[in-house]
Amino acid sequence: MTGDKPSHKHEDRNGGSGSAGRLEIDAPVVADGPELYRITRDSAVLDVNSSYAYLLWCRDFSQTSAVARVDGAVVGFVTGFLRPDAPDTLVVWQIAVDASQRGGGVAGKLLNHLVDRVVGRGARFLETTITPDNSASIKLFSALARDRAAEIKSSELFTADLFPDSHLGEDLYRIGPFDAA
Repeated sequence: MTGDKPSHKHEDRNGGSGSAGRLEIDAPVVADGPELYRITRDSAVLDVNSSYAYLLWCRDFSQTSAVARVDGAVVGFVTGFLRPDAPDTLVVWQIAVDASQRGGGVAGKLLNHLVDRVVGRGARFLETTITPDNSASIKLFSALARDRAAEIKSSELFTADLFPDSHLGEDLYRIGPFDAA
């Protein structure tokens, strides 16, 4: 970053469990799109969007998304956007961590970094959807709410019968309000 704009880069010398390098978190750039696609595909549990979609996320939603890097390589990401009808609400679309870094707290660091960035721009709430069987994500977002002393509410959003495939229903989790940093 140059000039009077503050950098939102986060550095941590204690990366993931398999990490020997320094973990850095920052906004994605278009060239990160293929790695976001790869990490999602390799997770074998997330819904994989088209490779084109990840390029667009990195271009059009870079200010509401984040990537984690170790020694320059993308090892995790969170994608999000501000709701057009509720610009004080960050919607987290996907969060994923490369298998080599799981268990090292990378997902939590990504979320905290992104929340800090968007709260500084006026966001007060976070929304995400989670399938009822995804205990890891429920635990991750519950920890975010707890650590930030924010309320968390869940409710049914999209029932399974709304999906044209065998997708499970998605529950809405709403966290906030967040205090300004």
